[in-house]
Amino acid sequence: MAGTGDARDRLAWVDVAKGICILLVVMMHAVTGTGDAMGGEGFLHPVVAFAKPFRIPDFFLLSGLFMGRVIGRDWRLFSDRRVVHFAYFYLLWLVIQSAARYGKIVGDGGPTAFAAHLAHSLIEPYSSLWFIYLLAVFSVVTKALHQVPAGLLLTGAALLQIADIRSDSTLIDEFCARYVYFLAGYLFAGRIFALADTARRRIGLALCGLAVWAGLEGWLALTPWSNPDHPTVASLPLVSLALGAAGALAIVVTAALIVRLGGPVAEAIRTCGQRSIVIYLAFSLPMAATRELLVRSGWIADIGAASLIVIAMAVLMPLILERLVRGTSFDFLFVRPRRFRLATASGRPVPALQPG
Repeated sequence: MAGTGDARDRLAWVDVAKGICILLVVMMHAVTGTGDAMGGEGFLHPVVAFAKPFRIPDFFLLSGLFMGRVIGRDWRLFSDRRVVHFAYFYLLWLVIQSAARYGKIVGDGGPTAFAAHLAHSLIEPYSSLWFIYLLAVFSVVTKALHQVPAGLLLTGAALLQIADIRSDSTLIDEFCARYVYFLAGYLFAGRIFALADTARRRIGLALCGLAVWAGLEGWLALTPWSNPDHPTVASLPLVSLALGAAGALAIVVTAALIVRLGGPVAEAIRTCGQRSIVIYLAFSLPMAATRELLVRSGWIADIGAASLIVIAMAVLMPLILERLVRGTSFDFLFVRPRRFRLATASGRPVPALQPG
């Protein structure tokens, strides 16, 4: 049974790492939004700044880890798993989030403006949902280019990141800035799993490595730079690429150690990781509502304390909602219905995408 436990632990760290990432993402949105609304900064703002160089890179690195399992499949099955899956949730939650913010989106434009907003969101990712959109794009690009030599592909992706491209398109900017990490997760999956295994066996060495990384990360992430396009040293070209990669690997090591130590905190983080897409899709609405309530009521004057409450509600409410709708007619919110699948679990094609 020990071997079985070890095998589970090798996958458990992925869930814990995803849990860390989704918590950091929610923290960033909650803390910056609360700070802006309350006109200041709290004790969590430095934490957000510390995590900025690696928060999203690690999420994409983890998302690329299992690409190798499906990239050799035919396009129909691949598209079902890596394109239609993300497209379904993007489109569904695009409508839900947009409807919740209808007044702010359309102004005096009415239904026509709302329809134009939805159409525009098909080519330009909307709000925080850009991550889901990019996962589908990254998957298609990687599948299309997987015959290209890995070194050439990785070099090209790294050059795109270093180029620090800034356009009017979120899709273009984020693709160029983030694709290298997704690709690295795919290309180096075996080595990343080996790193996690090593961290679990050599805890002392892993802790020393994390201490060195944290010191360097904190110094670079919190040291201002004179260029407004690069407000910190960590945001400079080449430096940002190195810190994104180092930080992503540091989260891998941290997650492996958390699993090794176990306990209720590890289980809570792992639960968040297992349901990271649930949290990511639904956190913005309870976050905004909680922040508005706290700001309007004035119950809590401390920005850091208010931010903690906003974070807690933004994480807990999606998990509660998912549990309430699980197995009901509303579970389509987080589970893709069969009629929106191109293939069954066995890989056999679904006859057609028809209602019913």
